[in-house]
Amino acid sequence: MLPFSRITIIGLGLIGSSIARAVRVHMPTARLTGYDADPDVRAIADRIDLCDDITDTAGASVIDADLVILCVPVGAMGAAAAEIAADLPADAIVSDVGSCKEAIAAALADALPNATIVPAHPVAGTEQSGPEAGFATLFHGRWCILTPTAQTSAAAVERVAEFWLKLGADVETMAPDHHDRVLAITSHLPHLIAYTIVGTASDLEEVTQSEVIKYSAGGFRDFTRIAASDPTMWRDVFLTNREAVLEMLQRFSEDLTALQRAIRWGKGDELFELFTRTRAIRRGIVEQGQDDAAPDFGRSHQ
Repeated sequence: MLPFSRITIIGLGLIGSSIARAVRVHMPTARLTGYDADPDVRAIADRIDLCDDITDTAGASVIDADLVILCVPVGAMGAAAAEIAADLPADAIVSDVGSCKEAIAAALADALPNATIVPAHPVAGTEQSGPEAGFATLFHGRWCILTPTAQTSAAAVERVAEFWLKLGADVETMAPDHHDRVLAITSHLPHLIAYTIVGTASDLEEVTQSEVIKYSAGGFRDFTRIAASDPTMWRDVFLTNREAVLEMLQRFSEDLTALQRAIRWGKGDELFELFTRTRAIRRGIVEQGQDDAAPDFGRSHQ
């Protein structure tokens, strides 16, 4: 039995289009409706047959939905929810895919005070964007974190959990504020560091643009992949989760200062101990199936 039979996806970028493709594969009898505020994106989605129906307005997309998933930048969640408020069926469940949960839960509750809301965050993605970048297996073996509030019914949480399990994800539940602290260190801070390193390399006057590109060895190259992520999405993430990000950034700055001191004073044992500990963390990530143990991150060099 399907957890939902009429699913609406609002926002047809990488995540939204991947959900649509995954629903087509894993829940082929579900009716799938899509909407995007950008008419060019709607035209592409229609051309590639992403959904059963692509509507011209957000309200029209939710008229008969039993699950609505908001796949828009975190800063636009409240406005997107307000757009569907007048047309949302009373028994529909509203969810989202944003990576900042406390602020989003509050914004959705303000815009949809009578709706059943189950905030969610599939921890998956690539640096690509747009409706043609999605793929059905994006969520396979990845975590989807549900962050219900005290007002969220257990039955609604269970249905949304079942939805993500059917898409191949592993499901975890945690409090919204705890989620934001965890993601600040595992996702948001790494992106901030990547943007900074790539920006610093670009700004160095003694290193020309061509040299940065020509000599981009593995470490810098992987930072550029992260730094190529969608600018609108990440601007909104940092502003929306600013308190947790700033807290983790302060901790990182203190650790970086300690590392700088160890290098300056030639404390090789201290450096070795740190690098040994971080290497073990990498091995743990691979052992849990969250990354590929193949050489060079599984890249093909054919």
